[in-house]
Amino acid sequence: MDVIDISRREERPAPRRRNRKEILARRRKRRRQMMIARAIAVTFALVCGMGLGAMTWKVITLLADYGDAPQETLSQEQEREELIRENNAVRPVIEENFLRMNPYSRPGEPLETVKNIFVHYTANKGTSARQNRSYFENLGTSGETSASAHFVIGYEGEIIQCLPLEEIGYAVKSRNYDSISIECCYLSEDGSFTDATYLSLVKLTAWLLNEYDLSPEDVLRHYDVGGKKCPLYFVENEGAWEDFRKDLKEYILRGKISG
Repeated sequence: MDVIDISRREERPAPRRRNRKEILARRRKRRRQMMIARAIAVTFALVCGMGLGAMTWKVITLLADYGDAPQETLSQEQEREELIRENNAVRPVIEENFLRMNPYSRPGEPLETVKNIFVHYTANKGTSARQNRSYFENLGTSGETSASAHFVIGYEGEIIQCLPLEEIGYAVKSRNYDSISIECCYLSEDGSFTDATYLSLVKLTAWLLNEYDLSPEDVLRHYDVGGKKCPLYFVENEGAWEDFRKDLKEYILRGKISG
């Protein structure tokens, strides 16, 4: 029988026991890790809370500002938007008779933007739309001055277009590069227009406002830039000018003028 010598069996080493110093160090390390984790969580919560709070405050402020806004201002802006949105004015009957290219009445320079529509009168009582168009044409030969307008409305209501809408005219010295001008013929000494001229002016202006996404407030008299008494009747009769703007709004919204 073989005899097993148990004295040669390998003995497993006993597990090393940590001393108190190591145990305390391990505990401190765990506590630090937990504190760091808590700090990160708290910081994240604070950042999220601050962001949400800022957004909430902004919404509250906007709502408060909306509630405090003057009702008159809001209604004016709403009216402006409604006029632009509802302006379905059709193009009136227009005779295109463009001037010949020349440096005095049709320089051919591009009109890149339109901010206003200007109303003028011819300052030449009793002359027709064709005669005023011929005057602009003849400036190319005489060179006596620089003058022109995109449209001329006769006292019978006829509309002649003298310049393409993509080109400037020589009508309002400081505003030729961002506006369109309409000249109106007249028969009365006070510069007032005939009913036919007035109606064509309303229709043409309404159509132009629609084309350029403008409102009646964007229609000006030559007088409003530079102080020239043009158109005479609308300068000397402020009420008539305000009535024109009212008629313009009514035509845009309803397609007709009362009275």
